[in-house]
Amino acid sequence: MNDIILKGQDAMASVIAWFGETLLSYQTLAQLGIILSLWLVSLGLSRLIGFVFPHGLDRVDFYQRLKPQLTPLYDLVIWLSLILTVKAVADQQQMDSTALNIAANLIVAWIVIRLVTNLIKSREIARLIRSFAWGLAALNIVGWLSPLIDFLEGITFSLGQGQVSIFGVITGLLTLLILVWLSLVVTGFLENWLRKVPAVNPSARVLLSKVARILLIAFAFLFAVSSVGIDLTVFAVFGGAIGVGLGFGLQKVVSNFVSGVILLMDRSIKPGDVVEISGTYGRINKLAGRYTSVISRDGREHLIPNEDMVTQTVINWTFSHRMVRRHIPVGISYKSDLDLAMKLMIEAADEIPRILQDPAPRVLIKGFGDSAIDLELRMWIRDAKNGVSNVASEVYYKIWHKFNDQGVEFPYPQRDIHIVTGQKSDIIPD
Repeated sequence: MNDIILKGQDAMASVIAWFGETLLSYQTLAQLGIILSLWLVSLGLSRLIGFVFPHGLDRVDFYQRLKPQLTPLYDLVIWLSLILTVKAVADQQQMDSTALNIAANLIVAWIVIRLVTNLIKSREIARLIRSFAWGLAALNIVGWLSPLIDFLEGITFSLGQGQVSIFGVITGLLTLLILVWLSLVVTGFLENWLRKVPAVNPSARVLLSKVARILLIAFAFLFAVSSVGIDLTVFAVFGGAIGVGLGFGLQKVVSNFVSGVILLMDRSIKPGDVVEISGTYGRINKLAGRYTSVISRDGREHLIPNEDMVTQTVINWTFSHRMVRRHIPVGISYKSDLDLAMKLMIEAADEIPRILQDPAPRVLIKGFGDSAIDLELRMWIRDAKNGVSNVASEVYYKIWHKFNDQGVEFPYPQRDIHIVTGQKSDIIPD
């Protein structure tokens, strides 16, 4: 611990000495003033150029594609050009231009890093990488990178049978982040490629992508740990305790994950299936590691735990095939024409495009009720994902109009009341 404190004090003394010798000199302060002045001039020139040539390159397609990436760099390019011009004059006059040279190198590094990180889609990740890369470049330009690395490598601590330095931990974390990011990119490309392969069904596609992601992330972790110099046998000491703790604390999470793997392997449900579970009816949108996303007809997305999809009864309307049969019960009066009513019900079903003609709609007599003849229209549809209740509503609407036009009656419940007159002897006297 004392060695670390002494090294920190030496490093701080070196930094203070560098500031005193480099930044607080008259030549350096004058160059800093020139650099700031040139920045203000570059801002004015960039505005002037944009005003004089507002649409000079707008007709060029190549420029239009690069315009969002190049526009933020106009000020920096002009600023760099002005600094290099002043530096050339100072070198010709044999004047000190150390600060000008450092500023020019920093600007060049920022421009290059900005152009490279513009290829990253995520703005947050691009901003993080940009700041870190430019920080390393700045330390290298001013000559602080090597001393900083030596200082961090000198701070070590024991882990298992070996020694680990702070610099090793930092490089290991950076390696882990980069490898995890590459793993996600690779699995993203794999998912896109699997979508284009018709022989791979949706369940196998999701399973392969998830297995590939888990294996790549596990490899990234092991490689990063090995790069730090940590002996992997260290994890065997407390791996059992961590496993027991995770088993109790993350029991539900692990159960949902295992259930998700089971769902993918047995292919009982897959993205695009129309399912019904615990009163929730909708289309499966996504099979995630912890939950199954089901989008109902009203647009709400239900996140159902995978464990429920395994342990509870699930009605898969499209498991074997996409065809679904609907039953439409209708009652008619005993006074109505039975043959005409059955014919009108078939016609009503034939007029709806979503109802299949093979198998054709059928009407069955289910029984004779107290007030009506009970009929049932049976019809098949192929697109249950677009809803089944709306089809029944359309059929009922057309049946009502056809019955009303042809005089087929919908009966009302009828009851016979028999009034029995009592005898005087049956009345209890007061």
